Amino acid sequence: MWGNTGNRICIAPALFLACTLQRGVKEQGLKHRHLGLATGFFLSMTASEAAAQEGVGGLVGGAINAFNAAVFSTVDIAGTSVELIVLWLATPMVLLTVYLGFINLRGFRIAWHVVTGRFSDPSAPGEVSQFQALSTALSGTVGLGNIAGVAIAIGAGGPGVAFWMTLIGLLAMSLKFSEVTLSVKYRRLNDDGSVSGGPMYYLSRGLATRGWRRAGLILGWAYALCALPSLLQIAQVNQAYSQLSLVTGFSFPWVFGIAMSLGTAFVIIGGIGGIAKVTSRLVPLMAAIYLGGALFILVSNASAVPGAIALILSEAFDPKAMGAGSILAVFVIGMRRAVYSTEAGIGSATIAHAAAKTHEPVSEGMVALMEPFVDTVVICSITALVIVVTGVYTDTSLNDIQMTSAAFNSVIEGFDVVLAVAVLLFAFSTIVSWAYYTSKVWGFVFGESKISIRTFQLVYCTALIPGAVLSMQQVFDIVDSIFFLMAVPNILGVYLMAGELKADLKDYLARLKSGAIAAKTP
Repeated sequence: MWGNTGNRICIAPALFLACTLQRGVKEQGLKHRHLGLATGFFLSMTASEAAAQEGVGGLVGGAINAFNAAVFSTVDIAGTSVELIVLWLATPMVLLTVYLGFINLRGFRIAWHVVTGRFSDPSAPGEVSQFQALSTALSGTVGLGNIAGVAIAIGAGGPGVAFWMTLIGLLAMSLKFSEVTLSVKYRRLNDDGSVSGGPMYYLSRGLATRGWRRAGLILGWAYALCALPSLLQIAQVNQAYSQLSLVTGFSFPWVFGIAMSLGTAFVIIGGIGGIAKVTSRLVPLMAAIYLGGALFILVSNASAVPGAIALILSEAFDPKAMGAGSILAVFVIGMRRAVYSTEAGIGSATIAHAAAKTHEPVSEGMVALMEPFVDTVVICSITALVIVVTGVYTDTSLNDIQMTSAAFNSVIEGFDVVLAVAVLLFAFSTIVSWAYYTSKVWGFVFGESKISIRTFQLVYCTALIPGAVLSMQQVFDIVDSIFFLMAVPNILGVYLMAGELKADLKDYLARLKSGAIAAKTP
């Protein structure tokens, strides 16, 4: 019985995506008659615990496995397998950095001035300040991946991978600048003062201005339909509950799921304004808790820090001492983790940045430069230093967040409890941020009427409840595969509009230099 149910669950997304894409390109919108289908589909995915745990099997199970294998297909580089999707994400980071004249470095000072309000204009179109937009975007990218991902990378390739993660994080700043600039430039200002933006809009609108209207519609809808399943944020609830129960012994998963659902509902009903208010407070709090502990460890072991930095650099270029293989192998490991950490190229964070109050799309692109810098260059680098300074990377029994937790506990007894709180905050901030992202995707597909958005909020919050209970490996596999497919239409669109990006950047910098864009008087 459950096998048949599982088959229906997994067949549904394929039929849904195919039918919706065909109809959406023709009509440029879906209305209320499709809400019942979508609502039933997403809630059935979260409600079918037994089906998910047993697996769907047979022909459908094989199809899912083949689909995952295609999305995450690999090539062998220096004896190390690297996913093609990682190369697809990493390549534009390098190309755009060079093409835009290393904007990731020369734009940082401008970014700081913008985010601190030096050029703010309260009357500018948008819904939140540029700092709040950055906080919302950061809360969606800074999470367990930054804490556990570094440990995974070091466990696989030694301390040297931290150097390559930092380098890729710096290059990711250029890609993030590009996609966010396009998102603000081609956002839609609604009659009620709200804003709709993101890859769905800049792919369809931006390419239409170049005479490629149909190509823009196809890419925009392809992105939207790949992004829609990301409203299932069950994994965040699951990870937060796992760490909390491990440390505190709390064993009431349904209570935890309901609490997360209600807390999320309380925040997201207020829209981007409510989300931004929460994330603009949570992000600094998360940074204070996690980075405060990390800096305490580094200060306590100040004499070991120079040696740790020297080890990271030496292992980056001579990794054989750690048994990691060639320099290229270590680079690939670091690149893989950094690409996943920054989410540059996925396009999700551009939805939050599109809501920023500004007349200048390039200025918000400058603000977005800081996102990979904070989540990868700063947080991941400090995490790596803590792991190396404490020496826990030599313990082969430790991996994932266990290594990070052991590193902190070796200096600060009981920090695993503090880390559990940090993970909970990371998970909650990610959930509320993705609620905004996916609400805009939902609105693009089904329309942004009040009933449509309320339906989305119901689906989104209800789907969180079983997150602490379920083990839905194959559902997660296909959702993850579709999630990374978001990068395909998004990056293709960025390539096609790279010329106007360069021209817009040149014009902005010229006006900034001439004083046409005036800073506020202190």
